[in-house]
Amino acid sequence: MKFPAIFCVFLFVFAFPGFSRDIETTTNLELQASTLPEAKIGLTHAFIFPLFQGEGPLTEENNLEIALTAEVSPLSIGAITEITLTPIAFLQFHGGAMLASGWNIDDLGYGLGIRQPIGTFSGDTANPREAEVTGSALGGLVVNAFAAGTFQFDLAALFPGDWNHLVFQSRQEFRYSHFTEAASNDFWIFENDDGENRNGWTYRSSYTLGYMMPESPILNFAGVMAEYKRPLYSNLGTYWGEDLGKWVFSSLLNFAITPNLSTILALQVLSRRNHGLTDFMDNTVYLQDLKLQNNGGNRRFLFYRAALIVTYTLK
Repeated sequence: MKFPAIFCVFLFVFAFPGFSRDIETTTNLELQASTLPEAKIGLTHAFIFPLFQGEGPLTEENNLEIALTAEVSPLSIGAITEITLTPIAFLQFHGGAMLASGWNIDDLGYGLGIRQPIGTFSGDTANPREAEVTGSALGGLVVNAFAAGTFQFDLAALFPGDWNHLVFQSRQEFRYSHFTEAASNDFWIFENDDGENRNGWTYRSSYTLGYMMPESPILNFAGVMAEYKRPLYSNLGTYWGEDLGKWVFSSLLNFAITPNLSTILALQVLSRRNHGLTDFMDNTVYLQDLKLQNNGGNRRFLFYRAALIVTYTLK
């Protein structure tokens, strides 16, 4: 999946020789960890081309960025290509793809597999079927393709000043996901998620509001983020609430420890459908047997995780 981006790099370098001395490159090493049994390390190499640049503050930093990422976790391995075009300071367009696979380890969880019920459902929602995840190591590929747009605003653009950086960012994304071993109505799990993936489109969005503190020696950003995800499959299961979107709310702190080393700390709460159970995160229960409850609301919110992202810029 890296070939299209690499082809674009060579196209720009050889078709436009003047770019070769202006291209910037960055390499970042990223470690993700959380209070859940999950961890991931990724290496991203990015090529940044000056494009559509002008002399004003809205266009002086315009560029085209092509980022190539390799990721590995205890349960998965993958590669991502993302192209980002910035035609004006407050707007970005994104497109990309991911290719990944995984394996299952008893003590760590499920990297990749199909989530299936055991037995026949009796119709009694108080006695749902158990669920099992089937699949072999590297048994199939997960392919994602996405297109997105990002709007971003900095108050300091209207009222210049080092302490006026109240920032807002909104990203809207449509993503197509496909597991090569899954049929159209199969539910599959990837990297210990909720096991409710199906082949097809999803809509995702995120909204971030924060404050940047440029003169703070370590803490340089504090903010909040809301993320929303909703499936767009043609035959959504309304009985158990598949058509109900999910939210994740995060408090964010970014620490600039050194010029090359930064750390993001996030505390997260997520929404779960109200199925009348006390254990909403139990992947051993086949949730599709459970009727959506409206007593007290069809969503419940509970603590999700504390997450840590450490990024080191190699160059």
